[in-house]
Amino acid sequence: MRLEILPLLVLLAVPLPAAGQGFAGMGTEAQGFAMPKPDPSFTFPADHGAHPDYRIEWWYLTANLEGPDGTPYGLQWTLFRSALAPGEAEGWESPQIWFAHAAVTTPKAHYSAERFARGGIGQAGVIADPFAAWIDDWRMAGESLDNLALRASGESFAYTMELRAEGPLVFHGEGGYSVKSAQGQASYYYSQPFYRIAGALTLPEGEVEVSGSAWLDREWSSQPLAENQTGWDWFSLTFDGGAKLMAFQLRQTDGGTFESGTWIAPDGATRALGDDALAATPLATTEVAGRAVPTRWRLEVPDRHLDVTVEAINPAAWMDTSVPYWEGPVRVRGSHEGRGYLEMTGYE
Repeated sequence: MRLEILPLLVLLAVPLPAAGQGFAGMGTEAQGFAMPKPDPSFTFPADHGAHPDYRIEWWYLTANLEGPDGTPYGLQWTLFRSALAPGEAEGWESPQIWFAHAAVTTPKAHYSAERFARGGIGQAGVIADPFAAWIDDWRMAGESLDNLALRASGESFAYTMELRAEGPLVFHGEGGYSVKSAQGQASYYYSQPFYRIAGALTLPEGEVEVSGSAWLDREWSSQPLAENQTGWDWFSLTFDGGAKLMAFQLRQTDGGTFESGTWIAPDGATRALGDDALAATPLATTEVAGRAVPTRWRLEVPDRHLDVTVEAINPAAWMDTSVPYWEGPVRVRGSHEGRGYLEMTGYE
């Protein structure tokens, strides 16, 4: 954990995992908070907004972009809500903490930034209709989730983007109830993986016009991990034929893993993938920030005849944030060709 952020975390009392726990702090008990239940019934647009009775929530956008010369880029915009207690209140009495990450990845560089805010004072928040999610001047907003404008900036980068959804929302697990462990920990989880995105990146070398595809994840819970889970490897992949795959494995202290995923047809129809339906095997690691992090993977889904290699465009795409993790764009080769995003947490 970066030393300069510690006073701010103490001031805000942010319930982030302690440095020694990695991401295992998300497996601690959440007394008093609401818990996800099977057979959820979503209401839109209301559920695009915040759920303050749950401890943890995020609006998580990643994008695979390409410049005029074919150079690949990656983009991340994420707003997190983390609650000290369930419910909402006005002003500084609010128990809601907001923080956000933004990043741009190129084949040779990775730029990232982080912001924090306290709820109840207007500095950050989410409105469902018309949709707006913001922290300071970082903003993702539009008349609905189908058409959005996006912006963020950091010390060495900035971006402004326009997004348009060209497919339906996708619900993971059983109708949006996504189980995360053999013990039954779960979250509510849906995505909009069908965005077309275009806009401009501002980098140290100048402005670059880009376009591509984007994927928005919406997830909330109060205890999404089991106590014996230390982190995850998460893939969101788009294949050249139009199909998509969301897949993750959660790593356990005994060396085992818990896997889950969703196969998404080009028209948005889904097939849930259980713990025995996919396999993710690291093939090569990169030394990043003093850690050995897998940056090339073999991913298999036998009943979809999928056997691919997933490789980082920039193996050094490390998010040097208050809780550090790896996040960046990837290429997909093998039985299916494509591109996507990889997130890896809990590597010490």
